[in-house]
Amino acid sequence: MLRKRSAASPPLGVFTPDARRYENKLLVILFLGFGLVFFDRQALLFLVPFISEDIPLSNTALGTLSGVLALTWALSGMISGHLSDRLGRRKPVIIIAVVLFSCFSASSGLVAGFGALLAARALMGLAEGAVLPVSQSLMVEASQEHRRGLNMGLLQGSSAGLLGGILCPLAVVWIATQYSWRLAFVITIVPGLLIALWIWRSVREEPPGGRVMTEPAAASGDDAAKPTIGGILRQRNIILCVLIACAYMTWFFVIITFAPVYMTSVKGFSPATMSGVMTCLGVAWVLWGFVTPGISDRFGRKSTLIVFTVMAALCPLAVVYVSSPLMLGAVVVLTYTGLGCFTLFMATIPAETVPRGALATALGLVMGIGELAGGFLAPVIAGWASDQWGLQTAMYISAGGAALVVLLALGLRETAPAVLRRRAAATAGDGAADRVTSESAVS
Repeated sequence: MLRKRSAASPPLGVFTPDARRYENKLLVILFLGFGLVFFDRQALLFLVPFISEDIPLSNTALGTLSGVLALTWALSGMISGHLSDRLGRRKPVIIIAVVLFSCFSASSGLVAGFGALLAARALMGLAEGAVLPVSQSLMVEASQEHRRGLNMGLLQGSSAGLLGGILCPLAVVWIATQYSWRLAFVITIVPGLLIALWIWRSVREEPPGGRVMTEPAAASGDDAAKPTIGGILRQRNIILCVLIACAYMTWFFVIITFAPVYMTSVKGFSPATMSGVMTCLGVAWVLWGFVTPGISDRFGRKSTLIVFTVMAALCPLAVVYVSSPLMLGAVVVLTYTGLGCFTLFMATIPAETVPRGALATALGLVMGIGELAGGFLAPVIAGWASDQWGLQTAMYISAGGAALVVLLALGLRETAPAVLRRRAAATAGDGAADRVTSESAVS
Protein backbone atom coordinates (compact mmCIF):
# COMPACT_ATOMS: atom_id res chain seq x y z
CA MET A 1 0.00 0.00 0.00
CA LEU A 2 1.18 3.50 -0.82
CA ARG A 3 1.11 5.98 2.00
CA LYS A 4 -1.01 9.04 1.27
CA ARG A 5 -0.44 12.50 2.66
CA SER A 6 -2.79 15.44 2.45
CA ALA A 7 -1.77 18.69 0.78
CA ALA A 8 -1.69 20.24 4.25
CA SER A 9 0.89 17.79 5.60
CA PRO A 10 4.40 19.13 6.22
CA PRO A 11 7.27 17.80 4.13
CA LEU A 12 9.40 15.05 5.62
CA GLY A 13 12.80 16.02 6.96
CA VAL A 14 13.72 17.66 10.28
CA PHE A 15 15.05 21.21 10.13
CA THR A 16 17.43 21.40 13.04
CA PRO A 17 19.88 24.31 13.28
CA ASP A 18 22.46 22.03 11.63
CA ALA A 19 20.08 21.34 8.75
CA ARG A 20 19.45 25.06 8.24
CA ARG A 21 23.18 25.81 8.24
CA TYR A 22 23.72 23.05 5.71
CA GLU A 23 20.92 24.41 3.52
CA ASN A 24 22.63 27.81 3.39
CA LYS A 25 26.10 26.34 2.83
CA LEU A 26 24.84 24.11 0.03
CA LEU A 27 23.14 27.09 -1.60
CA VAL A 28 26.43 29.05 -1.60
CA ILE A 29 28.40 26.11 -3.03
CA LEU A 30 25.92 25.34 -5.80
CA PHE A 31 25.39 29.07 -6.50
CA LEU A 32 29.10 29.45 -7.23
CA GLY A 33 29.24 26.15 -9.12
CA PHE A 34 26.46 26.91 -11.58
CA GLY A 35 27.53 30.56 -11.79
CA LEU A 36 30.95 29.38 -12.95
CA VAL A 37 29.24 27.22 -15.58
CA PHE A 38 27.66 30.31 -17.11
CA PHE A 39 30.84 32.33 -16.64
CA ASP A 40 32.69 29.81 -18.83
CA ARG A 41 29.80 29.54 -21.31
CA GLN A 42 29.53 33.32 -21.80
CA ALA A 43 33.28 33.99 -21.89
CA LEU A 44 33.62 33.10 -25.58
CA LEU A 45 31.04 35.73 -26.61
CA PHE A 46 33.03 38.53 -24.97
CA LEU A 47 36.43 37.29 -26.18
CA VAL A 48 35.52 36.97 -29.88
CA PRO A 49 37.22 40.28 -30.89
CA PHE A 50 40.47 39.07 -29.29
CA ILE A 51 40.24 35.47 -30.55
CA SER A 52 39.60 36.65 -34.12
CA GLU A 53 43.07 38.18 -34.24
CA ASP A 54 44.55 34.66 -33.98
CA ILE A 55 41.72 32.43 -35.22
CA PRO A 56 39.47 34.05 -37.86
CA LEU A 57 35.81 33.60 -36.88
CA SER A 58 32.97 34.33 -39.28
CA ASN A 59 29.40 34.81 -38.05
CA THR A 60 28.68 31.27 -39.19
CA ALA A 61 31.66 29.96 -37.23
CA LEU A 62 30.56 31.85 -34.12
CA GLY A 63 27.05 30.45 -34.45
CA THR A 64 28.49 26.96 -34.83
CA LEU A 65 30.56 27.34 -31.66
CA SER A 66 27.49 28.45 -29.73
CA GLY A 67 25.26 25.80 -31.26
CA VAL A 68 27.55 22.82 -30.65
CA LEU A 69 27.86 23.71 -26.98
CA ALA A 70 24.06 23.94 -26.68
CA LEU A 71 23.72 20.58 -28.44
CA THR A 72 26.17 18.69 -26.23
CA TRP A 73 24.86 20.48 -23.12
CA ALA A 74 21.33 19.26 -23.96
CA LEU A 75 22.36 15.67 -24.57
CA SER A 76 24.48 15.61 -21.42
CA GLY A 77 21.68 17.01 -19.27
CA MET A 78 19.29 14.28 -20.33
CA ILE A 79 21.81 11.46 -19.95
CA SER A 80 23.48 12.55 -16.71
CA GLY A 81 20.19 13.32 -14.97
CA HIS A 82 18.91 9.84 -15.74
CA LEU A 83 22.27 8.32 -14.75
CA SER A 84 22.28 9.98 -11.32
CA ASP A 85 18.74 8.72 -10.70
CA ARG A 86 19.71 5.17 -11.69
CA LEU A 87 22.80 5.28 -9.47
CA GLY A 88 20.90 6.92 -6.63
CA ARG A 89 23.88 9.24 -6.07
CA ARG A 90 24.37 12.90 -7.01
CA LYS A 91 27.69 13.91 -5.47
CA PRO A 92 30.14 11.92 -7.66
CA VAL A 93 28.34 13.06 -10.82
CA ILE A 94 28.57 16.76 -10.00
CA ILE A 95 32.22 16.56 -8.86
CA ILE A 96 33.29 14.86 -12.08
CA ALA A 97 31.25 17.36 -14.13
CA VAL A 98 32.81 20.42 -12.44
CA VAL A 99 36.36 19.09 -12.84
CA LEU A 100 35.85 18.22 -16.50
CA PHE A 101 34.15 21.45 -17.59
CA SER A 102 36.89 23.45 -15.88
CA CYS A 103 39.57 21.49 -17.75
CA PHE A 104 37.81 21.78 -21.11
CA SER A 105 37.19 25.52 -20.59
CA ALA A 106 40.89 26.02 -19.86
CA SER A 107 41.81 24.00 -22.95
CA SER A 108 40.00 26.59 -25.10
CA GLY A 109 42.95 28.87 -24.41
CA LEU A 110 45.46 26.34 -25.72
CA VAL A 111 43.96 25.63 -29.16
CA ALA A 112 45.63 26.57 -32.43
CA GLY A 113 42.67 26.55 -34.82
CA PHE A 114 38.90 26.56 -35.22
CA GLY A 115 38.52 22.77 -35.24
CA ALA A 116 40.26 22.38 -31.90
CA LEU A 117 38.25 25.26 -30.41
CA LEU A 118 35.03 23.64 -31.64
CA ALA A 119 36.02 20.33 -30.03
CA ALA A 120 36.89 22.04 -26.74
CA ARG A 121 33.51 23.79 -26.62
CA ALA A 122 31.65 20.60 -27.46
CA LEU A 123 33.42 18.70 -24.67
CA MET A 124 32.78 21.57 -22.27
CA GLY A 125 29.07 21.37 -23.06
CA LEU A 126 29.07 17.65 -22.32
CA ALA A 127 30.47 18.30 -18.86
CA GLU A 128 28.43 21.41 -18.07
CA GLY A 129 25.10 19.84 -19.01
CA ALA A 130 25.30 17.56 -15.98
CA VAL A 131 25.70 20.35 -13.43
CA LEU A 132 22.23 21.95 -13.38
CA PRO A 133 19.90 18.93 -13.01
CA VAL A 134 22.11 17.37 -10.34
CA SER A 135 22.53 20.68 -8.47
CA GLN A 136 18.79 21.29 -8.50
CA SER A 137 18.15 17.77 -7.23
CA LEU A 138 20.54 18.28 -4.31
CA MET A 139 19.08 21.70 -3.49
CA VAL A 140 15.42 20.73 -3.53
CA GLU A 141 16.10 17.86 -1.12
CA ALA A 142 17.81 20.20 1.36
CA SER A 143 15.42 23.17 1.10
CA GLN A 144 12.81 24.19 3.62
CA GLU A 145 9.45 24.19 1.90
CA HIS A 146 8.90 27.95 2.21
CA ARG A 147 12.34 28.59 0.66
CA ARG A 148 12.21 26.04 -2.14
CA GLY A 149 11.44 28.47 -4.96
CA LEU A 150 13.79 31.14 -3.60
CA ASN A 151 16.70 28.71 -3.23
CA MET A 152 16.22 27.31 -6.73
CA GLY A 153 16.01 30.83 -8.14
CA LEU A 154 19.23 31.92 -6.48
CA LEU A 155 20.99 28.73 -7.59
CA GLN A 156 19.97 28.92 -11.24
CA GLY A 157 18.92 32.46 -12.10
CA SER A 158 20.86 34.89 -9.93
CA SER A 159 24.10 32.89 -10.02
CA ALA A 160 24.16 32.81 -13.82
CA GLY A 161 23.29 36.50 -14.00
CA LEU A 162 25.91 37.61 -11.49
CA LEU A 163 28.84 35.50 -12.68
CA GLY A 164 27.90 35.08 -16.35
CA GLY A 165 26.12 38.36 -17.07
CA ILE A 166 28.01 40.89 -14.96
CA LEU A 167 31.33 39.51 -13.67
CA CYS A 168 32.29 37.57 -16.81
CA PRO A 169 32.53 40.47 -19.30
CA LEU A 170 34.38 42.63 -16.80
CA ALA A 171 36.90 39.94 -15.86
CA VAL A 172 37.65 38.24 -19.18
CA VAL A 173 37.86 41.44 -21.22
CA TRP A 174 40.23 42.97 -18.65
CA ILE A 175 42.45 39.87 -18.63
CA ALA A 176 42.43 39.70 -22.44
CA THR A 177 43.30 43.40 -22.68
CA GLN A 178 46.05 43.31 -20.08
CA TYR A 179 47.49 39.89 -20.96
CA SER A 180 45.83 37.63 -23.56
CA TRP A 181 42.55 35.94 -24.40
CA ARG A 182 44.24 32.59 -23.92
CA LEU A 183 45.02 33.36 -20.28
CA ALA A 184 41.40 34.42 -19.74
CA PHE A 185 40.37 30.86 -20.62
CA VAL A 186 43.23 29.02 -18.92
CA ILE A 187 42.80 30.53 -15.46
CA THR A 188 39.17 29.38 -15.27
CA ILE A 189 40.47 25.98 -14.21
CA VAL A 190 41.48 27.39 -10.80
CA PRO A 191 38.03 28.34 -9.42
CA GLY A 192 36.59 25.20 -10.99
CA LEU A 193 38.95 22.87 -9.16
CA LEU A 194 38.47 24.78 -5.90
CA ILE A 195 34.68 24.43 -6.16
CA ALA A 196 35.01 20.72 -6.94
CA LEU A 197 37.16 20.32 -3.80
CA TRP A 198 34.56 22.22 -1.74
CA ILE A 199 31.79 19.96 -3.05
CA TRP A 200 33.84 16.87 -2.17
CA ARG A 201 34.47 18.09 1.38
CA SER A 202 31.12 19.65 2.24
CA VAL A 203 28.23 18.30 0.14
CA ARG A 204 26.34 15.27 1.48
CA GLU A 205 24.22 12.75 -0.38
CA GLU A 206 21.59 13.17 2.33
CA PRO A 207 21.14 16.46 4.24
CA PRO A 208 21.20 16.57 8.06
CA GLY A 209 17.76 15.60 9.33
CA GLY A 210 16.95 13.67 6.15
CA ARG A 211 15.74 14.65 2.71
CA VAL A 212 12.83 17.04 2.40
CA MET A 213 10.48 15.18 0.09
CA THR A 214 7.99 16.88 -2.19
CA GLU A 215 4.39 15.67 -2.32
CA PRO A 216 4.90 13.07 -5.10
CA ALA A 217 7.79 11.42 -3.27
CA ALA A 218 6.00 11.33 0.06
CA ALA A 219 2.73 10.10 -1.43
CA SER A 220 4.49 7.22 -3.18
CA GLY A 221 5.85 5.87 0.09
CA ASP A 222 9.09 5.09 -1.76
CA ASP A 223 11.49 7.93 -2.37
CA ALA A 224 13.75 5.60 -4.34
CA ALA A 225 11.07 4.80 -6.94
CA LYS A 226 12.46 5.08 -10.46
CA PRO A 227 9.67 5.63 -13.02
CA THR A 228 10.56 5.19 -16.67
CA ILE A 229 11.17 8.14 -18.97
CA GLY A 230 7.89 7.32 -20.69
CA GLY A 231 6.11 7.42 -17.34
CA ILE A 232 7.67 10.78 -16.51
CA LEU A 233 6.60 12.23 -19.86
CA ARG A 234 3.01 11.11 -19.27
CA GLN A 235 2.80 13.63 -16.45
CA ARG A 236 0.84 16.66 -17.65
CA ASN A 237 3.04 19.19 -15.86
CA ILE A 238 6.23 17.63 -17.23
CA ILE A 239 5.00 17.71 -20.84
CA LEU A 240 3.97 21.35 -20.43
CA CYS A 241 7.30 22.23 -18.77
CA VAL A 242 9.18 20.65 -21.70
CA LEU A 243 7.15 22.72 -24.19
CA ILE A 244 7.54 25.83 -22.07
CA ALA A 245 11.31 25.25 -21.97
CA CYS A 246 11.46 25.14 -25.77
CA ALA A 247 9.52 28.40 -26.08
CA TYR A 248 11.24 30.21 -23.22
CA MET A 249 14.74 29.29 -24.36
CA THR A 250 13.78 30.64 -27.77
CA TRP A 251 12.96 33.94 -26.04
CA PHE A 252 16.27 33.89 -24.14
CA PHE A 253 18.78 32.73 -26.75
CA VAL A 254 17.34 34.81 -29.59
CA ILE A 255 17.38 38.04 -27.60
CA ILE A 256 20.91 37.63 -26.22
CA THR A 257 22.23 36.59 -29.65
CA PHE A 258 20.65 39.31 -31.79
CA ALA A 259 19.97 42.26 -29.46
CA PRO A 260 23.62 43.46 -29.48
CA VAL A 261 23.89 43.51 -33.29
CA TYR A 262 20.40 45.03 -33.58
CA MET A 263 21.36 47.90 -31.29
CA THR A 264 24.61 48.65 -33.13
CA SER A 265 23.63 48.04 -36.75
CA VAL A 266 19.96 49.11 -36.75
CA LYS A 267 19.58 51.57 -33.87
CA GLY A 268 23.06 53.04 -34.39
CA PHE A 269 24.22 52.68 -30.77
CA SER A 270 27.97 52.77 -30.19
CA PRO A 271 29.58 49.57 -28.88
CA ALA A 272 29.98 51.20 -25.46
CA THR A 273 26.31 52.20 -25.35
CA MET A 274 25.23 48.75 -26.46
CA SER A 275 27.43 47.22 -23.77
CA GLY A 276 25.77 49.42 -21.16
CA VAL A 277 22.29 48.27 -22.19
CA MET A 278 23.41 44.62 -22.20
CA THR A 279 24.77 45.09 -18.68
CA CYS A 280 21.23 46.05 -17.68
CA LEU A 281 20.24 42.56 -18.82
CA GLY A 282 22.73 41.15 -16.33
CA VAL A 283 21.37 43.33 -13.53
CA ALA A 284 17.82 42.20 -14.29
CA TRP A 285 19.00 38.61 -14.49
CA VAL A 286 20.34 38.78 -10.94
CA LEU A 287 17.35 40.71 -9.56
CA TRP A 288 14.49 38.69 -11.05
CA GLY A 289 16.45 35.45 -10.72
CA PHE A 290 15.52 35.27 -7.02
CA VAL A 291 12.58 37.69 -6.72
CA THR A 292 10.34 35.82 -9.14
CA PRO A 293 10.67 32.31 -7.63
CA GLY A 294 10.49 33.83 -4.13
CA ILE A 295 7.12 35.36 -5.03
CA SER A 296 5.97 32.00 -6.37
CA ASP A 297 6.53 30.40 -2.95
CA ARG A 298 3.75 32.60 -1.59
CA PHE A 299 1.41 33.23 -4.52
CA GLY A 300 1.83 30.08 -6.60
CA ARG A 301 4.01 28.81 -9.44
CA LYS A 302 1.41 29.06 -12.21
CA SER A 303 0.19 32.63 -11.65
CA THR A 304 3.74 33.91 -11.08
CA LEU A 305 4.95 32.27 -14.29
CA ILE A 306 2.11 33.81 -16.31
CA VAL A 307 2.44 37.35 -14.94
CA PHE A 308 6.21 37.60 -15.23
CA THR A 309 6.23 36.01 -18.70
CA VAL A 310 3.81 38.67 -19.95
CA MET A 311 6.38 41.21 -18.74
CA ALA A 312 9.21 39.26 -20.40
CA ALA A 313 7.45 39.37 -23.78
CA LEU A 314 7.77 43.18 -23.71
CA CYS A 315 11.58 43.13 -23.43
CA PRO A 316 12.48 42.25 -27.07
CA LEU A 317 9.77 44.65 -28.27
CA ALA A 318 11.38 47.41 -26.20
CA VAL A 319 14.67 46.74 -28.03
CA VAL A 320 12.85 47.56 -31.28
CA TYR A 321 10.66 50.48 -30.22
CA VAL A 322 12.47 52.35 -27.41
CA SER A 323 14.93 54.77 -29.00
CA SER A 324 16.64 56.34 -25.95
CA PRO A 325 19.51 54.17 -24.61
CA LEU A 326 18.87 55.36 -21.06
CA MET A 327 15.17 54.62 -21.28
CA LEU A 328 15.84 51.27 -22.95
CA GLY A 329 18.18 50.27 -20.12
CA ALA A 330 15.51 51.11 -17.54
CA VAL A 331 12.81 49.22 -19.44
CA VAL A 332 15.12 46.22 -19.84
CA VAL A 333 15.68 46.03 -16.06
CA LEU A 334 11.91 46.07 -15.51
CA THR A 335 10.96 43.58 -18.24
CA TYR A 336 13.84 41.10 -18.49
CA THR A 337 12.01 38.90 -16.01
CA GLY A 338 12.17 35.58 -17.83
CA LEU A 339 15.31 34.26 -16.17
CA GLY A 340 13.45 34.21 -12.87
CA CYS A 341 10.76 32.10 -14.51
CA PHE A 342 13.33 29.57 -15.76
CA THR A 343 13.68 28.14 -12.27
CA LEU A 344 9.94 27.49 -12.06
CA PHE A 345 9.51 25.35 -15.19
CA MET A 346 13.02 23.84 -15.21
CA ALA A 347 13.25 22.88 -11.55
CA THR A 348 10.58 23.77 -9.01
CA ILE A 349 7.42 22.60 -10.79
CA PRO A 350 9.02 19.33 -12.00
CA ALA A 351 10.46 18.72 -8.50
CA GLU A 352 6.97 19.13 -7.04
CA THR A 353 5.47 16.82 -9.68
CA VAL A 354 7.63 13.66 -9.81
CA PRO A 355 8.99 11.36 -7.06
CA ARG A 356 12.61 11.66 -5.94
CA GLY A 357 13.73 8.62 -7.93
CA ALA A 358 12.79 10.45 -11.13
CA LEU A 359 13.82 13.96 -10.13
CA ALA A 360 17.15 14.41 -11.93
CA THR A 361 15.78 12.56 -14.98
CA ALA A 362 12.81 14.94 -15.20
CA LEU A 363 15.01 18.02 -14.75
CA GLY A 364 17.45 16.76 -17.37
CA LEU A 365 14.66 16.14 -19.88
CA VAL A 366 13.16 19.60 -19.44
CA MET A 367 16.55 21.31 -19.70
CA GLY A 368 17.87 19.10 -22.49
CA ILE A 369 14.90 19.29 -24.85
CA GLY A 370 14.59 23.02 -24.19
CA GLU A 371 18.27 23.53 -25.02
CA LEU A 372 17.92 21.56 -28.27
CA ALA A 373 14.97 23.64 -29.45
CA GLY A 374 15.77 27.04 -27.97
CA GLY A 375 19.56 27.00 -27.74
CA PHE A 376 20.43 25.02 -30.85
CA LEU A 377 17.62 25.46 -33.40
CA ALA A 378 15.95 28.79 -32.54
CA PRO A 379 18.97 31.08 -33.14
CA VAL A 380 19.58 29.43 -36.53
CA ILE A 381 15.95 29.94 -37.56
CA ALA A 382 15.91 33.49 -36.21
CA GLY A 383 19.13 34.30 -38.06
CA TRP A 384 17.73 32.99 -41.34
CA ALA A 385 14.48 34.94 -40.81
CA SER A 386 16.46 38.10 -40.04
CA ASP A 387 18.38 37.74 -43.30
CA GLN A 388 15.06 37.49 -45.13
CA TRP A 389 13.01 40.20 -43.40
CA GLY A 390 15.36 42.26 -41.23
CA LEU A 391 16.85 41.98 -37.74
CA GLN A 392 13.63 43.14 -36.07
CA THR A 393 12.21 39.74 -37.03
CA ALA A 394 14.45 38.09 -34.45
CA MET A 395 13.02 40.35 -31.74
CA TYR A 396 9.47 39.44 -32.79
CA ILE A 397 10.39 35.73 -32.67
CA SER A 398 11.74 36.24 -29.15
CA ALA A 399 8.54 37.97 -28.04
CA GLY A 400 6.49 35.23 -29.70
CA GLY A 401 8.31 32.60 -27.67
CA ALA A 402 7.26 34.34 -24.44
CA ALA A 403 3.66 34.70 -25.68
CA LEU A 404 3.54 30.96 -26.36
CA VAL A 405 4.76 30.29 -22.80
CA VAL A 406 1.79 32.24 -21.40
CA LEU A 407 -0.65 30.08 -23.36
CA LEU A 408 1.07 26.84 -22.29
CA ALA A 409 1.24 27.91 -18.64
CA LEU A 410 -2.54 28.20 -18.49
CA GLY A 411 -2.65 24.39 -18.58
CA LEU A 412 -0.29 23.80 -15.62
CA ARG A 413 -1.50 22.28 -12.38
CA GLU A 414 -0.48 24.32 -9.34
CA THR A 415 2.24 22.70 -7.20
CA ALA A 416 3.23 25.35 -4.60
CA PRO A 417 2.69 23.72 -1.16
CA ALA A 418 1.53 26.94 0.53
CA VAL A 419 -1.09 27.56 -2.14
CA LEU A 420 -2.29 23.94 -2.07
CA ARG A 421 -2.68 24.12 1.71
CA ARG A 422 -4.70 27.33 1.49
CA ARG A 423 -6.95 25.72 -1.10
CA ALA A 424 -7.36 22.60 1.04
CA ALA A 425 -8.21 24.71 4.09
CA ALA A 426 -10.71 26.76 2.08
CA THR A 427 -12.34 23.60 0.75
CA ALA A 428 -12.53 22.11 4.24
CA GLY A 429 -14.03 25.35 5.56
CA ASP A 430 -16.65 25.42 2.81
CA GLY A 431 -17.51 21.79 3.55
CA ALA A 432 -17.94 22.51 7.27
CA ALA A 433 -20.13 25.53 6.51
CA ASP A 434 -22.30 23.44 4.20
CA ARG A 435 -22.74 20.80 6.92
CA VAL A 436 -23.75 23.43 9.48
CA THR A 437 -26.25 24.91 7.05
CA SER A 438 -27.69 21.48 6.30
CA GLU A 439 -28.02 20.61 9.99
CA SER A 440 -29.70 23.93 10.70
CA ALA A 441 -32.20 23.32 7.92
CA VAL A 442 -33.04 19.87 9.31
CA SER A 443 -33.51 21.31 12.79
